[in-house]
Parts: sequence; structure tokens; C-alpha cells
Amino acid sequence: MTLYLELFYTFFIIGLFGFGGGYGMLSLIQTETVVNHHWLSSAEFTNIVAVSQMTPGPIGINSATYCGYTAAHNAGFSGGMAVLGSVTATVALVLPSLIMMILISKMFLKYMNTPIVQSVFAGLRPVVVGLLAAATLLLCNAENFSAPNVNPWQFYISLFLFAATFIGTMWLKINPIRMICYAAFAGTVLLY
Repeated sequence: MTLYLELFYTFFIIGLFGFGGGYGMLSLIQTETVVNHHWLSSAEFTNIVAVSQMTPGPIGINSATYCGYTAAHNAGFSGGMAVLGSVTATVALVLPSLIMMILISKMFLKYMNTPIVQSVFAGLRPVVVGLLAAATLLLCNAENFSAPNVNPWQFYISLFLFAATFIGTMWLKINPIRMICYAAFAGTVLLY
């Protein structure tokens, strides 16, 4: 039982102070699980990081899941109790963010209609549009669209699909997810 409490406490602290996303948490997870608590060996942690990068989902959560399982398994617990270790570590890692988001949401709902908050959102709207436009321009490169002198067919089909998707979502009000599916299908049929 103490192992599960230690897992919960350790991963709660990592979740609370693990700024910078999953890759920023890896050094904290490694220090706590390998160096401080000796739940894992360095080789096991390396394997966990490799598996976490190959599986879908955030690397911090995947690492916590695998570390919790391996720590409980290495402590001699059965498979079912090792799964409880993985659940404990994963929930503990996510819990600080969940608590903070609930508190921020309550504050936001309370002060949403105040002039200051409305002014902040009015200022953020053009910034968000600018960030989205910058991301769009960064993706409009030769790797994604080709070039007229390299592969004219791919270039013009890519431009056509881009324009059709823009028009379909902006003026025809087609659901963006549906438009993405249409463009993916058309791109697959026309380009391959």
C-alpha cells in the first residue's frame, strides 16, 4: 500500500511542477523513479521512454503509465496490482492540471462578462488569427504543396484542395471535419 501512496505523491508532484510538457517531465520522472526511489533501472527507464515515444498519446502520461506498472511489477505485485500502479501514477500526473483547469474555469465563468476580461479577449482574437495564419504560411512549403517546376500536377491539386477547403468552410459553412475528410479523400484519389 505504501508503494501506491509513494507513486501517487511522486507523480502528483511531477504533474504539479512539470512545466514544458512531457519532454520537460522526463528528467523529473527519471530522477524520481531511477535515482531517488530505485523503482526502475536506467535500462528500464530508457526502454519506457522508447515505448512512450512510439505509442500514441502524450509522452509524459505514457511514461507515468509505464513507470507505475513497472514499479509495481518490480516490487513483486501481480499483473492486476501492477495495472493499479499504472493507473495510480497516471491519475496522479494528470490531477494537478485538472484541478488548476477547474479553478481557472470557475474564475473565468465568474469574471467572463467584466470589461477587463472582454478587453483581453478582444486583444487576443487578432493574435490568435495571426498565429493561425503564420502556421498556415509555414505549412505552405514545397514539402506539402510541391512546386510548379518539380511536380506541377501535385502543386495545382494541392492549391485546388486548399482553396476548395477554404471556400467550403468559410462561405458554404461545411463542417471543417467533414471538409478535411473530403480533401483527404480527394487528395488520395488525385495524387496517388
